[in-house]
Amino acid sequence: QVQLVESGGGLVQPGGSLRLSCAASGIIVSSSAMGWYRQVPGKQRELVAGITTTGITNYADSVKGRFTISRDNAKNTLSLQMNSLKPEDTAVYYCHVIFRARHYWGQGTQVTVSS
Repeated sequence: QVQLVESGGGLVQPGGSLRLSCAASGIIVSSSAMGWYRQVPGKQRELVAGITTTGITNYADSVKGRFTISRDNAKNTLSLQMNSLKPEDTAVYYCHVIFRARHYWGQGTQVTVSS
């Protein structure tokens, strides 16, 4: 059974940093295409960053140069390093994987950027 558990969210001031982690079970992170999404109330969930099985990364234009997606193969986790955070980054962040043609999501972690 696939499980994704996010952690690392919280309240941070504009310009600050946070690091989100996604602990995965039931899949091997190093051989999975995975991503981080975010959602604010009333809006569709949007892709923030993705990483392919070969390690190719892609980012939403709004976070390029500020966010970095990475994998820790030893810990079987996916991470998102978020720097220079802005109020518009406030959202619930979700970890995502497609495994055997099924979509799996974590429970989400709240990120709030506010002074």
